[in-house]
Amino acid sequence: MLKFSFTSFFFLICSFFFTPNNELELKPPNIIFFFVDDMGWQDTSLPFHVEVTKLNKQYHTPHMERLAQKGMKFTQAYAAAVCSPTRVSLMTGINASRHRVTNWTLFKNQSTETNHPSLLRPNWNLNGLSSIPNSPKTFYAKTLPQYLQSSGYTTIHVGKAHFGAKGTLGENPLNLGFDVNIAGHAAGGPGSYLAKHHFSAQWRNGMDVWDVPGLDKFYGTDIYLTEALTIEAKQAIEHAVQINKPFYLYMSHYAVHAPWEPDKRFYQKYIDAGLSEFDATFASMLEGMDQSLGDIMDHLKELGIEENTIIVFMSDNGSPRQTARNIPLRGFKLTPYEGGIRVPMIVKWPGVVNENSQTNQPIIIEDIFPSFLEMAGLEQQIPTSIDGISFVPILKGEKSVSSDRSFIWHFPNLYDTFPYSSIRRGPWKLIYHHTDQKFELFNLEKDLSESKNLTESNPTKTFELAMILSDYLERVSAPMPLYQTSKKPVPYPKAALVQ
Repeated sequence: MLKFSFTSFFFLICSFFFTPNNELELKPPNIIFFFVDDMGWQDTSLPFHVEVTKLNKQYHTPHMERLAQKGMKFTQAYAAAVCSPTRVSLMTGINASRHRVTNWTLFKNQSTETNHPSLLRPNWNLNGLSSIPNSPKTFYAKTLPQYLQSSGYTTIHVGKAHFGAKGTLGENPLNLGFDVNIAGHAAGGPGSYLAKHHFSAQWRNGMDVWDVPGLDKFYGTDIYLTEALTIEAKQAIEHAVQINKPFYLYMSHYAVHAPWEPDKRFYQKYIDAGLSEFDATFASMLEGMDQSLGDIMDHLKELGIEENTIIVFMSDNGSPRQTARNIPLRGFKLTPYEGGIRVPMIVKWPGVVNENSQTNQPIIIEDIFPSFLEMAGLEQQIPTSIDGISFVPILKGEKSVSSDRSFIWHFPNLYDTFPYSSIRRGPWKLIYHHTDQKFELFNLEKDLSESKNLTESNPTKTFELAMILSDYLERVSAPMPLYQTSKKPVPYPKAALVQ
């Protein structure tokens, strides 16, 4: 009869649980945040509405469909209405009204705003996100990749950064917690998507601020920027696997932001389908982005890490005004309406998220921060001071978002639209216009197109939401535009109601 000592038994058990076959169960999950620029809620063949729309039939994004079949689709995901505020909220878990990076950034100490007939720009953090405290006109916080980095993750940035203005520390992702930076800098768009133009706008307008850095190896070829970034991302993933470390990949595509240049791999099929040159160009850029998603998903499978890798797909704001409207949504990028802030989102988490599932629970961009920390097993490190709330319980089917949670948007800036603040609470949404201190009230469950202003027919709800919005803006000292004549700030909603 064989006899085992306690020590022998202990080592036998350990050898079972620590064999290579169980390695995936022991390592923290890899996390990929696949972030698209300027992609609207309906700019995909994957429906996020209750019915298939015209744009769903016009575009072709099979890999988004594939991802959704393996994960959960969020039909009411929100971002800020413009890029830099969204990206700083992602990195910090803080709402834009508090971090005060309320508009897009570019040059140090220079506003990107335009003149307004009656208002002056607010005192916002126009230099963006900072890696050191007390930097002028910046917001400082420990960032999401810094938390992951300090816990053993390899942190990889690929594509658009747009966290800080040119000439500041925040323009370089390496200063914000990333171990690797591929093609990220201060600008919010590429000079060109074409390698034959060196991904530069200098051939077009002589400006080099938009030049995508670090991709010299592709110069003079026929490669498209989206594909070049995908090649680089796949190599970075391979390196993380080789050194046997979990990784966080921030796959932040410049697509489908302007300049709109056709991805020749997919362009002709849309021309043949009868689309205009512009619509075919935009459609080809969307499909090129989708191909990147598919290529990365395939690469994960080839490397044997598919089952231990979380993929979250999202866009940074709605589609721009030049593109086809995302009907039934009203509005577009920069506006407070659903077309400017409601975005596509999908989460694939093998073994946790039910395949081919869907949630109508609303979430917002600052929720990514605590959710990723919880996914990485770092829930104890989530700061109590942030605005974001983890949506991991939704992914696990444990609970829903509280119906009395308030979602806040704040754009006090004077750029390409009117300045505003807005709030959603349950099905109700209130927009406060800074220029004339007027309100719009909508019930999104009954009026997704925001076509019926209910302020007069429901003054009680208008007052209730205005008070909640005003109290929050006052509490965080949210910046407001100034009157040109008096140099005083536009009042918060509460004061506007009693005028």
